Amino acid sequence: MTPLAFIPPPPTDGFHIGPLFLHLYGLCIAIGVLAAFWLANRRWVAAGGKPGELERPAIWAVAAGFLGGRLGYVATHTGDFRGNWLEVLYIWKGGLALYGGLTLGILTGIWAARRYRLPVLRALDAAIPAIPLAQAFGRWGNYFNQELFGTPTTLPWALEVERDFRPQQYREFETFHPTFLYESLYNLVVVAILLRVGATRRLRPGSLALLYLVLYGAGRFLLELLRTDTTYRLFGLSRNAYVSLAVVVGGSVWLALRERRRPSAAEPEPAAPAAAAPAAADADAAEPEGDAREDAPAGGRDEGGGRGGP
Repeated sequence: MTPLAFIPPPPTDGFHIGPLFLHLYGLCIAIGVLAAFWLANRRWVAAGGKPGELERPAIWAVAAGFLGGRLGYVATHTGDFRGNWLEVLYIWKGGLALYGGLTLGILTGIWAARRYRLPVLRALDAAIPAIPLAQAFGRWGNYFNQELFGTPTTLPWALEVERDFRPQQYREFETFHPTFLYESLYNLVVVAILLRVGATRRLRPGSLALLYLVLYGAGRFLLELLRTDTTYRLFGLSRNAYVSLAVVVGGSVWLALRERRRPSAAEPEPAAPAAAAPAAADADAAEPEGDAREDAPAGGRDEGGGRGGP
């Protein structure tokens, strides 16, 4: 084998600071969370809100996201923990189900925004592009844990995986699709699209969340065709592939219906009906019926039919 530029396996999965061992998986996630806080706060301020107003709802959302992600993973991998349930707490070893984290995290963020009396839909629009930004950094944690890679390949950018981390059926192969890298780059593209659409203000408040779900679900479905970490498959598709299809279809229909009912610029923005599907996690679920339109951010200007910050 004469590779052109294979991606080498990580030299380590962490390092010591005194007696403490810092896992690079956790560091990648922490960097992603900090980057997400920065972007969400910047967009909120640009939309007329006060600096720091989104921090408390964001902290609630992140904590709930970790909980939902871990519960989602454990619920679908109970066999991995049978006889040693204490390992459920070992999140530094990997094992966060993204859809579980998104569902509980976004819904908790919506609840917290209402609790702190923020305009929910505009807060959601400010925060949504920060989610794929966090994912883009967090996916590098999978590289350091040597997990969630794809099928064998000899492409120049293939990822070398140490033998102990390879699936049993691929034990004799050395290089695999770096699906962590594919998803990281794709998430950056999603961030760019959301920022562009948000800047044009062509969607109703809250619709940016649906657009994110559609975009991410489409990319995740394609990546699931390559990933080798899922043992359960039905008709060749993994559990997450079916969830991704449902998110794309449901989110697309919901988005189309919301935007088709969009009022003219002279009319007030109506409140949307309560949400029914947790996977879609649209902020309309938190809006009371009968509201004429979403209030402007606290301390900011009344933008009427505006669509949030850039």
